[in-house]
Amino acid sequence: MAAERKKACCLISEFLEEAGLDRAHLRTVRRQVLEGVMLFCQWQLERMERPRPPAGGRGSRKVEVE
Repeated sequence: MAAERKKACCLISEFLEEAGLDRAHLRTVRRQVLEGVMLFCQWQLERMERPRPPAGGRGSRKVEVE
């Protein structure tokens, strides 16, 4: 009956703690995910600004990865 009275956020916090994920670790993971999204968006913007090769080639091209 006590579990029914707990709020959902408390149950989630308990579940995460039992899984070994504390607030500091989750904050680190969230930050890494957001930074990854930002890097992906920057890369996409850079790709959009590059001039495209003329159409009519083989269709695919080899791209150097840094």
